Amino acid sequence: MNDLAFLSDYLSASLRLSMPLAFAALGGLWSERSGVLNIGLEGMLLTGAFVGAAATFYSNQNVWVGIVAAVVSGGLVGLLHAYLSVTLQVNQLVSGLAINLSAAGLTAFMSRLVFNGNTTQKLPGLPAIAIPGLSQIPILGSLLFNQDPLVYFLLLLLPLSTYILFHTSLGLTLRAVGEYPRAADTAGIRVALVRYISVILSGGLAGLGGAYLVLVHVKFFTEDISAGKGFIALAALIFGRWHPVSTVLACLLFGATEALQLRIQAFNLNIPYQFLVMLPYAIALLAMIGLAGKATPPAALGNPYSPEGTVE
Repeated sequence: MNDLAFLSDYLSASLRLSMPLAFAALGGLWSERSGVLNIGLEGMLLTGAFVGAAATFYSNQNVWVGIVAAVVSGGLVGLLHAYLSVTLQVNQLVSGLAINLSAAGLTAFMSRLVFNGNTTQKLPGLPAIAIPGLSQIPILGSLLFNQDPLVYFLLLLLPLSTYILFHTSLGLTLRAVGEYPRAADTAGIRVALVRYISVILSGGLAGLGGAYLVLVHVKFFTEDISAGKGFIALAALIFGRWHPVSTVLACLLFGATEALQLRIQAFNLNIPYQFLVMLPYAIALLAMIGLAGKATPPAALGNPYSPEGTVE
């Protein structure tokens, strides 16, 4: 029984730790499938986390106001990235890094103003919703059927994203823009519009990941709370080869790795904790250098497109 309880607790922790990664990675998938490199996922996630916490704090602890505000704020950061990358044709790597640095500075400054220096202000969080009958199944019941609404939303979003991307004309349009924007433009597709929508959606999903982090997982905001999760989400995106299912599974792997290192620390083994803390990042690094084989990104990823000129 103790082993089952430990396994159930470990799997639940793995799922909670992977949720912000999964939302951010799915957001990055929509952006990068359209051909826009989104290094700014870290900044979008961090912005969503801060705005979600602040909106909840100022709305008399209304969590849903915080979630909506986080999605909108992430979408607005996505809009900024789209404007810089698509309209101004700024280097997409530079644009994303600028967003990350700006978000880190602005959220740190604003959090001290909003929370009066008390960045560990307790937030209410989202309660779990148990599905009658199914929630009583050993292990899987508590893991999949006794969760907060955002987990259920992700379970719906995953097959929906897969279906839209690979079995609808909208998905074909998006993939065409990311692979062959010149051919898509010739066929009458508005490349810039598709990329704008995709990057805004990317920011909104990353912001939702930030909302999950502060309103479900830790229930407070502190400076740099994202702690590199946006970059791990990018690694999961590459590891998953820009496919929704594989990407979310990669996020679950990283979440399980982080949950494992936390439990190893609790066992008080004679291992320097610094090595354990870096374990999820080491796994992400291995994924980035192609441990699972060479990943082929969309052909036009990172290349601005101009109808009048040439693709840079």
